[in-house]
Amino acid sequence: MTVHPFIEAEKSAGHSVKRACELLKVSRAAFYARRTGVPGPRAVRDAKLTEQITAVYERSRGTYGAPSVHAALRRQGQKCGRRRVARLMRLAGLAGRRRRRRHRTTIPDPHTAIRPDLVLRDFRPDAEAVDTRWCGDIAYIATDEDWLYLATVIDIASRRVVGWATADHLRTELVADALRAACGTRRPAGPVIFHSDRGCQYTSHEFAIVASEFDIRLSVGRTGQCWDNALAESFFSTLKNELGDTRTWPNRAAARTETFEWIESWYNLRRLHSSLGYRTPADYEAALAA
Repeated sequence: MTVHPFIEAEKSAGHSVKRACELLKVSRAAFYARRTGVPGPRAVRDAKLTEQITAVYERSRGTYGAPSVHAALRRQGQKCGRRRVARLMRLAGLAGRRRRRRHRTTIPDPHTAIRPDLVLRDFRPDAEAVDTRWCGDIAYIATDEDWLYLATVIDIASRRVVGWATADHLRTELVADALRAACGTRRPAGPVIFHSDRGCQYTSHEFAIVASEFDIRLSVGRTGQCWDNALAESFFSTLKNELGDTRTWPNRAAARTETFEWIESWYNLRRLHSSLGYRTPADYEAALAA
């Protein structure tokens, strides 16, 4: 490993190495470390931290950026700064995935009854309102066989996916199955608001009947306003970015199996959410229960 030629020349001439290092703003420890080829203490610490960063990054399926990696390290008891994590990730060639704009599957029905918006874009986590406000939407997953459609029900308070269903069609049965799954899993003690866009599946008479069976109050946003259902939109953006755009599925069965694993084993239980203070939905709900 080479050292700065100016410092070497100064040392050979019998001049002060300390003075030469001060002029070049280089520590003497760094000079001697580079001269001997032995890494300094900071380099050793950076190498060890880079190993931990890489492990967290790989567990996240290559999706975490510096903020989430930093939060995961802090949860493990590692004391380090976010800028340091970002610097080491750049040096290691690690970068989180960026979200992409998703295509919409909303097909409004102009003949359905108008329902109110009971959420009004308030998708903030709520420490005292689990299973009182849910939201949902439909997305598609491309496979070599054909499209697989996914409908979800998300608890607004904890970000947890409490119900979901897949099908090879976009009929009302798909969203009704997702709502039934959520009610069967959570068994809410009181009435629940379910918020969606104005897609024809959600505004249909059939879906209204299913909702009334479980004491669900239906809420819808405005047509063409993605921010009116921002949490559901954000979820599908994350799913597409971390799962749907990473590989090609040979058939619907394979895509459904991987979707199940992503939602139930990763998203709900282990994925850190910045909106929850870098906690998982499961951890957030456990803290509320405690």
